Amino acid sequence: MFTAGFILAVLAVIAFGTLIFTYRLYEYLIGCPEGPQSMRDVARPIQEGASGFFKVQYSTIASIAGIFALVIYFFGTGGAGGTTQASPFFNAAAFLLGGTLSALSGVLTMYLAVRVNVRVAAAASRSYAEAMKVCFRGGLFGGLLILSNCLVGFILLYWFALVTGMAAGDITQVPVLFVGYAFGASFVALFAQLGGGIYTKAADVGADMVGKVDTGIPEDDPRNPATIADLVGDNVGDASGRSCDLFESISAELVGASILGGTLARTANLSGASQAAYVLFPLCVHAVGLVCSALGGVTVRVSSGVARDEERSLLRTDDAFETRLEDPMSIMKRGFRVTMVLAAISIWVLCWLLLRVGNVAPSAWWHYALCGMIGLAVSYLYVLITEYYTDTKFRPVRSIAEASEYGHGTNVIRMLAVGLESSALPAIVVSAAILGAYWLGATSGMPDRNAAGIFGTAVATMGMLSSAGIVLAMDVFGPVADNAGGIAEMSGADPSVRRITDRLDAAGNSTKAFTKGFAVGSAALAGYLLFSSFMEEMSAQLPEKMVFNSVDLAKPEVFVAGLLGAAVVFLFSSLAMTAVGRAAQGVVAEVRRQFRDHPGIMAGTEKPEYERCVALVAASALRQMVLPGLLPVLAPIMIGMLFRFIGNMTGRPLLGLECAAGLLMVATIAGILMALFMNNAGGAADNAKKYIEDGHYGGKGSQAHKASVTGDTVGDPLKDTAGPSLHVLIKMLSTLTMVFGPAFVGSIGA
Repeated sequence: MFTAGFILAVLAVIAFGTLIFTYRLYEYLIGCPEGPQSMRDVARPIQEGASGFFKVQYSTIASIAGIFALVIYFFGTGGAGGTTQASPFFNAAAFLLGGTLSALSGVLTMYLAVRVNVRVAAAASRSYAEAMKVCFRGGLFGGLLILSNCLVGFILLYWFALVTGMAAGDITQVPVLFVGYAFGASFVALFAQLGGGIYTKAADVGADMVGKVDTGIPEDDPRNPATIADLVGDNVGDASGRSCDLFESISAELVGASILGGTLARTANLSGASQAAYVLFPLCVHAVGLVCSALGGVTVRVSSGVARDEERSLLRTDDAFETRLEDPMSIMKRGFRVTMVLAAISIWVLCWLLLRVGNVAPSAWWHYALCGMIGLAVSYLYVLITEYYTDTKFRPVRSIAEASEYGHGTNVIRMLAVGLESSALPAIVVSAAILGAYWLGATSGMPDRNAAGIFGTAVATMGMLSSAGIVLAMDVFGPVADNAGGIAEMSGADPSVRRITDRLDAAGNSTKAFTKGFAVGSAALAGYLLFSSFMEEMSAQLPEKMVFNSVDLAKPEVFVAGLLGAAVVFLFSSLAMTAVGRAAQGVVAEVRRQFRDHPGIMAGTEKPEYERCVALVAASALRQMVLPGLLPVLAPIMIGMLFRFIGNMTGRPLLGLECAAGLLMVATIAGILMALFMNNAGGAADNAKKYIEDGHYGGKGSQAHKASVTGDTVGDPLKDTAGPSLHVLIKMLSTLTMVFGPAFVGSIGA
C-alpha cells in the first residue's frame, strides 16, 4: 500500500500539471485573432459589463462571507465535546479558502469566456472546424481550471493538517476538519449562482418581451437596448454561476466521501497505509477524472468531410454554403464518451490499487469498482432523460409547441405538466443507484456492513462526478457560442458566419440542458452521501453517553423541522423567481422608454443606450440576491438553536441536532424534486419556442410563436435561476449543518 505522503505528492503533480496544461490552453485561446474592428467594438462592452458586475457582486459576497467567517469562529464549533474538532480559527480559515477558490474559479472562467466569444465569431468567418475548436476549448479551460483549483485546495489542507498534527496522526479524522472548506465553496456558489441567474434571466426576459413580442425584431438585434445586457448575462449566469456550482459540488462530495472512507477504515481496523488509501481514494478518483476530462476534451474536433446532421438540420444554409458539417453535439458527445470510458478504466485500476484489503475483505475492491460503474451509468442515464424531456426530437417538447397553437395559457399548462412528469424517472434512477451501491458495499465483506454500504454510495457519487471536467466544458461552450452569435449579428458579419454560430448556439442550448441534468443528478446522489456524512460526523463528536444514529420523523419536533425544511426550499424558489420578475420589469420599462423616446432606434438612425440596461440589471440583481441567499443560511441555524433551547428545557440535549437532521433530510428530498421540475420545465419551454421558430406551427411571428415566447419567459427563471440555485442549496444545507451541528447540542443533564 502507498503512504499518505506519497499519494498526496502524486496528486500534487497531477493538479499542477493540469494547471500548466490549462495555462497553455489560455495562451492558445488568447492568441487567436479577434476579428475586424466591428466585432471588437461589440465584444468590448460585454467584457466591461461582466467585469463591472463581478467587481460589485464579489465585493458584496466578500462582505457577507467575512461576517459569516466571524460567526463560524465564535459559534461554529464546540458544544459537543467530541474527539476531533478543528480549532475555531482553522474552521473560519477553511471557510474563507473554499469561498475564495470557488470565487476564483467563477471569475477566471468568466474572464476567458468574454474574451473567447469574439474569437469564436472571428474563427467562424474562416472555417467551421476552427470555430468549433476555439469554442469548445474555451469551455475546456473552465472545466479543467475548476477541478484543478478544487484539488489544490484539498492538497493544501491535507498537508497542513498532517504537518501540524491537528488529528494527532490519525488520518481517518482529518476529513472532518475540512467541512468549513466545503461550506465556504457552497456559500459563495449560492450567491454567485443567484446573482448571475437573476442578472441573465432579467436581461433575457426583458429583451425577449419587448423585442420579440412588442416590436417583432429578432434575437440579438442591435436595435434592442437590452441586447448587450443579455449577452453579459450569459457569461455571469451560465459560465461563472455553473462553474461555482460544480466547484462546490465536488468540494462537498470529496469531504463527505473522505469522512465515510475514514469511518470505514477505522471500523475495519485497517493498517495505517490502508487507512490513508481509503481516506484519499475520493481525491484520487477526482484527480484521474481530471486527466480523463483533459484527454476526452482534446478529442473534440471536427472530422473532415463527415456530415451527421440530425432529423432537423441545425444549419440554416443555402445551396452555395458547405453542408457537409458534422453536428456539434455529435462531436462533443464523442469526447464525453471517451472521458467516460477512460474514467471507468481508471476507477477499476484505482480500486485495485487502493481498496484491496485481502486480509479483511478480499472482494471489497471490485464491489466498490462496480459502485463506481453505477455512478457512471447514472450520469449517462440522466443525459438521456434530460435529452428526452428537453430536445425537439421527442414528444414532451413537441407537445408544448402544439399546445402553443391554442394560446398562452395552454402553453404554460403543458410546460408545467412536462416539468412535473420529468421528475419521476430521475428519482427512480437515483433510488435504484443508491440501493444498488449500498447493497454492493454492504456485501463487500467489510466488518461494518452499514459503513461499507454507505461508502458504496459515496463511490457511486464519485463515479458520476469523474466526468465533471468535460461536462463543465460543454456547459461553458453554450454561453460562448451564444455570445459569438450575438457578436456576429450586431457587427453585421456575413450571413455565412451567422449560420455557423447559429449551429454552435443550437448545440449550446442542448449542452446547457444536459449539464443541468448532470448537476441535479450529482446533487441527488451527493444529498444522501452528505446526509450520511453529517450523521457520522455528529456521532463521532458526541460524548460516549450520547447516541445519535437515526432520525425519528415520528417525533413531532423532528417532523415540524422537516416540514420547515421543505418550506425553506419553496420559499427560496419563490424569492428567486420574484427577484427575476422585479428585475425584468425594470428592463422592460427601460427598453420601452428608449423605443418611445428615441424612435430613430427602430429606423437604425439612433444608437440604443446599452449601458443603461446593463447598469440597471446589475444593480437590481445585486440588490435582489441578498434575501434569497441568506434564507437557507440562517433558517437551519435558527431552527437548530430554537430546538436546542426546547431540548434543554425538556431534558433532551440532542433535540436540536435531531431537528437539524430532520430539516436536512426533508429539504434535500424536496430540493431534488423541485430542481428536476424547474430545470426540465424551463428547458422544454425554451426548445418548444425554438422548434416553432424553425418553421413549425406557423413559425416566427405566428400566434403559436407569441405563446411560446410567453412560456419561455416563465420557464427561463425556472431553469436558469431558481433550479440551478437549488443544486447549491441542497449541498450547502449539509455542509452548514456539519459546521454548526455541535452548537445544536444541548447541555447534558439539563
